[in-house]
Amino acid sequence: MTKRDKINILIVDDHRILVEGLKKLFDNSAVIQVTGVAFTGAECRTVLTKMVPDVILLDINLPDISGIDLCKEIKEHYPQIKIVVLSSFNEYAIVRRMFENGASGYVVKNAMPEEIIMSVEMVMDNEMFLCEELDLLMRNRTHNPVWLTPREKELLRHIVDGYTNPEIAGKMYLGVETINSYRKNLLVKLGAKNTAVLVRMALEQKLV
Repeated sequence: MTKRDKINILIVDDHRILVEGLKKLFDNSAVIQVTGVAFTGAECRTVLTKMVPDVILLDINLPDISGIDLCKEIKEHYPQIKIVVLSSFNEYAIVRRMFENGASGYVVKNAMPEEIIMSVEMVMDNEMFLCEELDLLMRNRTHNPVWLTPREKELLRHIVDGYTNPEIAGKMYLGVETINSYRKNLLVKLGAKNTAVLVRMALEQKLV
């Protein structure tokens, strides 16, 4: 790692005992310093209006917002911030979604302290980091399922059920043009040349 000033980190987690433990861990680090703590998504937003850290250590299970959504929101407004997820969730789909939403690292809460430190250092060097437990999980996935957003899944379900675009627009409270655009995106994402193929793929791959 190149020599640099201390890495400024913001901890966003509602488990106060865990936060205290993390602060102690980073206090003993020569390269990382905690410059802020937030226990909710709202507090995180407030902190970010006053100071922008290098790295955010982000929990998924926050009281007022999902860390999955907050991760995306932070990256949209502060693309330079690196995000390391620190969560008890270790499901493939959640890990993958966090990376799709802009996270650079993912560590489970029972990871070794050294792994937590390493995750922060590595994302600051523009590398991705997965703790050992999740690295094994991701490698063991032999196939690469398509990740669909909840909206896309809902749309696909309506298409499979045979509804027209205007009918789907009414069900999803969206404009017909928006549905048309979502539908085109689905065809591209799944590599389907028409709706019939899309429906067949959705059923074969159990996407709905």
